[in-house]
Amino acid sequence: MTGRSPRTEHLLRDLAPQVLGAVARRHGDFAAAEDAVQEALIAAASQWPMQGLPENPRGWLYQVAMRRLTDYTRSEASRRKREDVVAVERSHDAAYLADDEQDDSLLLLFMCCHPALTSPSAIALTLRAVGGLSTAEIAAAFLVPEATMAQRISRAKQTIRTSNIPLSMPTEGERTARLAAVLHVLYLIFNEGYTSSSGAELHRTDLSNEAIRLTRMMPADGEIAGLLALMLLTDARRLARTGPNGELIPLDEQDRSAWDRAQIAEGTALIAATISKGAVGPYQLQAAIAALHDEATSTDTTDWPQIHMMYGLLEQMSDNPMVSLNRAIAASMVFGAAHGLALLEKLDADARLKDHYRLHAVRAHLFETLGDHARAIACYRAAAARTLSIPERNYLTIKAARLA
Repeated sequence: MTGRSPRTEHLLRDLAPQVLGAVARRHGDFAAAEDAVQEALIAAASQWPMQGLPENPRGWLYQVAMRRLTDYTRSEASRRKREDVVAVERSHDAAYLADDEQDDSLLLLFMCCHPALTSPSAIALTLRAVGGLSTAEIAAAFLVPEATMAQRISRAKQTIRTSNIPLSMPTEGERTARLAAVLHVLYLIFNEGYTSSSGAELHRTDLSNEAIRLTRMMPADGEIAGLLALMLLTDARRLARTGPNGELIPLDEQDRSAWDRAQIAEGTALIAATISKGAVGPYQLQAAIAALHDEATSTDTTDWPQIHMMYGLLEQMSDNPMVSLNRAIAASMVFGAAHGLALLEKLDADARLKDHYRLHAVRAHLFETLGDHARAIACYRAAAARTLSIPERNYLTIKAARLA
């Protein structure tokens, strides 16, 4: 794939889920469809930079993927079966290639959240297919080893293949049943884009922008509106999170005049409208917390008591150690660093978090606040050793060096 241009790479990322959705829907075998689309993407990455973009890039990828699947079908199915479906397939191809505005990305989200799969397996598979995340990135989001996640994704594909439940467009009822998993996928895709778990860049805007785009394609009510508001209110701070050399700038040091006020206004209006309608879900609560941060003029003027209370509600809704970690941070702002450290001790027993860099980083900050520089240095160094994000590692290493 030598010579791939940034333009080609971004285009392929955008088109991949659209093409995979169409190919998987037609063929019915997700694993085979994914393999075929990957081959088409490899072919495009090597040919387009030299030959130029085709007139219809999406159609080009679709045709190449279907040719790969045809070769596969010839070795796996009888000629009679192929002849029975050829007329339908040609009609499908013609309609798909002619409709240059069709976007199967959102459809693919719901297709991957297959009823034969457990929620964690469906989410993991969808992150691969729609988000384009690597197995290591998905494992980091789930707080499990990479090998465990690879097995989970492989089993998910096999489960769909043997379930005898068609990989097709879900009905309205099926969409409702799968909505929670779909929203979780979009949330994780956005998070990986906003703070990349590995690599030289803090942000992957292609992922965060795609998560926002797909969320906008659904009705903006309830938890969907809450998730969209959360994304907008969080993404509004993106430009202020890095310095001129890509270095990480923490929230309390950011130039708040650089925050995107249009996004903040849209996100605030969304959450205000939806949170007043009744039952409040976890995305709405997180959006309300983000709004409190965005509305404050500084860290000191932030409404930490209310944020602490909201994280307490979130803890009751979910078994997520990251929520508990954020509540400990808020508690330290309300009751002092020593109180926050006491809460962190309880998280040491959670296998999902005890070796996570964020736990060490938060502990380091609280020790620094208390003036215990020796322990703060040790924790900053422990956090730096555990993150795969270069900007975060550099930030943590510099913090330790300055205290030393």
